[in-house]
Amino acid sequence: MLFPVRCFTCGAPIGHLWEEFKRRVEAGEDPGKVLDDLGVKRYCCRRMFLSHVEIAYELLNFPKVS
Repeated sequence: MLFPVRCFTCGAPIGHLWEEFKRRVEAGEDPGKVLDDLGVKRYCCRRMFLSHVEIAYELLNFPKVS
């Protein structure tokens, strides 16, 4: 859904890095190097970036159920 503000495992704040990560990866950079540049060192935090799937926009297209 939405990218979390904090890592689920360690609680480190990571939400502010999502837009930069997404922009750079879409531009063709290696995700691992982008995370290194952003200072994301823990593998639990890196997992949050690498496994995130944006489905919020897909869910907005479904009609409201009454």
